[in-house]
Amino acid sequence: MSRPPVPSPPSPDPAAPGPRWWLTVRARVGFFLAVPVLGLISPYLGCVMMVVAIVLVWKDRSWSRGVKVAATVVALALLGSVAPDRPEDGTPPTAARADGKTAVGADAVRVPVRTTPPSPSPSPTPRPRPTAKDYRGMSLDDAREAAEAAGFGVDEHDASDEDKSIMMRLNWTVCFQRTGWISSGTKVIDFGAVKKGAPCPREDGGAIPWPTMPDLVWKTWRTAHKEVAALGTVPADRVRASAAYVNDQLPDTGEYDDWRVCASDPAKGGNVTADAGVTLELTHPDNGCPEPGRTDGDRPSLPDRDDDGDPDYHDPFPRDRHRNSAFPHGLPGGSGGSSSGPSGGGGSGGGGWNCPRTRWC
Repeated sequence: MSRPPVPSPPSPDPAAPGPRWWLTVRARVGFFLAVPVLGLISPYLGCVMMVVAIVLVWKDRSWSRGVKVAATVVALALLGSVAPDRPEDGTPPTAARADGKTAVGADAVRVPVRTTPPSPSPSPTPRPRPTAKDYRGMSLDDAREAAEAAGFGVDEHDASDEDKSIMMRLNWTVCFQRTGWISSGTKVIDFGAVKKGAPCPREDGGAIPWPTMPDLVWKTWRTAHKEVAALGTVPADRVRASAAYVNDQLPDTGEYDDWRVCASDPAKGGNVTADAGVTLELTHPDNGCPEPGRTDGDRPSLPDRDDDGDPDYHDPFPRDRHRNSAFPHGLPGGSGGSSSGPSGGGGSGGGGWNCPRTRWC
């Protein structure tokens, strides 16, 4: 029994396109061999050919990674073998021979070349700072408007060490100014300002030298008020008076000019800033000041023996707890007549009003 005929492999089609010539193995080897040749002509050409050869090798999928790495190292070595060595003294590797030809390597005869030293480039002439009017002491809003009208670009910043954001330029005063130029050729001015009422720092970015509270204890209201107003940071109408004792009352304005200061807020040595007012606690000269060291939650009271809310020193009814300076005809809600009145009548039916002969009945 005869075997069936084995089909022969199909013959390659002569019309089928083969791989491109630069992707063949011969072409890749040729590119590698061209590296040192072109490197002798020009290091730049050799470098370009080396890059082309390496790229073609790494694009070939049939070569293993180790072969590709080895081919890359060979390409670098071929280019390095023909690259000219740079002498240690910095002279070029070629020099002119006496016959006018160029000698290379050890046969080179170095001929000094006279060169003209390069002329130094002219340094730019420093541009003088632009001159500007002195805007210090003006409100920041007015200074900015005037500077822009004079052709300046304007910038601004807090001149103190607090570095606050500037809002409402009308409430800021210029302390410092600095002029200059920007790259476009525009003259600029930078204002350093502080809030209105604050003194200027000694230098831009420094602390504000606020005035401190003097020692005002036992000075009259009239004298203490003038001293605080003279500091210049707090207006006179923001210096307030209050009673030093919790159950005391100040008389009408102008009637406590001779009352004495017992304490101040801020206290002695504290900063008197423009953001807060000043309060002076006063007492009648006959009463003296409370004991020092007390806290705000433990304010002392003047003696009030009849417990009607009036301190004894100005109580018009010192023995009648049902009447005081505010209610001379009897307190609302009292439980009986005046103990010192001519009629000791009782309340009206338990209503609690001090009757009779008072305006409450």
